[in-house]
Amino acid sequence: MKTIKYIVLALLAFGTFSGCDDFLEEKPLDFYSPENSMITNEHFQTSLNYLYNQSRKIICNIDPDTRYTFYYATDFAHNSTDYYKPAKLNDYANTMVPTFGPALTFWKEYYSIITNANVILNRIEMTDKVDEANKKVIRGEALFFRGYAYRALAHLYGGVPLVLEEISEPRRDLTRASREEVYKQIKRDLEEAIGLLPNIESVADGKVNKQLAQHLLTEINICLKLYDEAIQTATAVINHPELHLMTERFGSRRTEEGDVYWDLFRLDNQNRTSGNKEALWVIQYDYLNAGSSSHYNMPWTIIPFYQNIQIEENGTKVNAFAGITDGKGGRGVGWVQPTKHFFNEIWSKGSENDIRNSQYNIIRDVRIDNPKSENFGKWFVADGFYTQADSIRQWYPIITKFSRVNNFPEELWLKNSDGSPQMTAFGDHLMVNGAANSYKDEYFFRLAETYLLRAEAYLMKGDKGNATNDINVIRSRAHAEPATEEEVDIDYLLDERLRELYGEETRSLTLLRMGKLVDRVRKYNPISGKSIQDHHNLWPIPFSEIERNIYATIEQNPGY
Repeated sequence: MKTIKYIVLALLAFGTFSGCDDFLEEKPLDFYSPENSMITNEHFQTSLNYLYNQSRKIICNIDPDTRYTFYYATDFAHNSTDYYKPAKLNDYANTMVPTFGPALTFWKEYYSIITNANVILNRIEMTDKVDEANKKVIRGEALFFRGYAYRALAHLYGGVPLVLEEISEPRRDLTRASREEVYKQIKRDLEEAIGLLPNIESVADGKVNKQLAQHLLTEINICLKLYDEAIQTATAVINHPELHLMTERFGSRRTEEGDVYWDLFRLDNQNRTSGNKEALWVIQYDYLNAGSSSHYNMPWTIIPFYQNIQIEENGTKVNAFAGITDGKGGRGVGWVQPTKHFFNEIWSKGSENDIRNSQYNIIRDVRIDNPKSENFGKWFVADGFYTQADSIRQWYPIITKFSRVNNFPEELWLKNSDGSPQMTAFGDHLMVNGAANSYKDEYFFRLAETYLLRAEAYLMKGDKGNATNDINVIRSRAHAEPATEEEVDIDYLLDERLRELYGEETRSLTLLRMGKLVDRVRKYNPISGKSIQDHHNLWPIPFSEIERNIYATIEQNPGY
């Protein structure tokens, strides 16, 4: 059972009627409101749990068309389900408009975090039932979440309305702050949070902490062009004695074939309790726990639809594979396919021996395991059978970091009549059709990214030497050749982020904050790159939010 229980409490702001007589004041007695549910330490912890749950929901549990815009239609991947027709963000010009569903969903979800954080920040100052030590930490967590939510909004939309007080009635008079003003507010929130939050070694797994806030502040300082401050905050995280990159095999499967990068993503290896000193913030997940129901189905999204591949034998079609197996990562549907730039180009010069591209982390060939096939045992790629598969959804290399490869819960195994597991001749378990989630904890942020943020700050400052040094710390762990100062520029840095953080980082947020989305999509995404336009370096303000704001004007972003 995880320490953090994600119990959702909807924080509703109720107006309070006042008059000259106290008896006219409404006091809620038989329903929850901030007045009667934001008093004790337990109340506030439950309210904070909502912020954790909401943050996890955005990454794990809102509809796929929305949450996967963080990954596809970037230089990392395209949408394979709509490959042959202009749809979703494969068609930026006609889809990324002010009525685009994900634009409204993210707006509402992140403002929900902000609204509820504001309630906590207001109410924590009004109670005398929480001691000062706990008040500090509660305030620090709420400030962190408010900054975290505004970070996403500013990256996506640029300037957005700043709401910093508890709202007791609907507002329709909002105006946009500038993007810089929003970043400055995030900086204030995070700087205060840093002074209130405990160090990472003093909190439970999955809890926000001082070093996490410093990591996020590094990114915001870069956005504000405060490069020296960004270097200072990143250095504080990197030099924290309880944090370091994992460079040796560790954790639950360290005795199996693999490498340390593979270890980072195995079951039970993400948290500090496993010995992992690299994680800064980890999404907590308990298998079969109703309080941890947000399945992270990235494997379903990013693994190819291999189970339906058929090959031709003597004029007939035969299944190449016996079915869904744990050795191939479980059930994938090829919803998001990484680009050729990711699969091929970034692993060329200097990265041929990079363990992040090892056979354990990106499976580029598998054996035909259907015993009814006359080609049983042959290699699907090396022996040429891949040419008979649809290269858009059915076959491309398998990314393993999100899957419990060869370690799925036993409940998901197919069984024989005697209860024994059904297995291939090569030792893979055959799986039920629903074996499509990660079934493990996942990273929000880890220390490797802190090094890359500091490298970015050095690079933007003009210090290519130190930028290259930080990049090479990451490359050394990966057994890749060192980068040279001559080759390191912002595009090299973005490629290094792809090599280290593929599928983990919310890639569209990275590219949007850097103003590089349009350039990189045009260069590396053969589908979305056909229609993306210059103004797509910012998302549109949702039309419905502009329309409902009748007492003031929320200006739309240029080009929409």
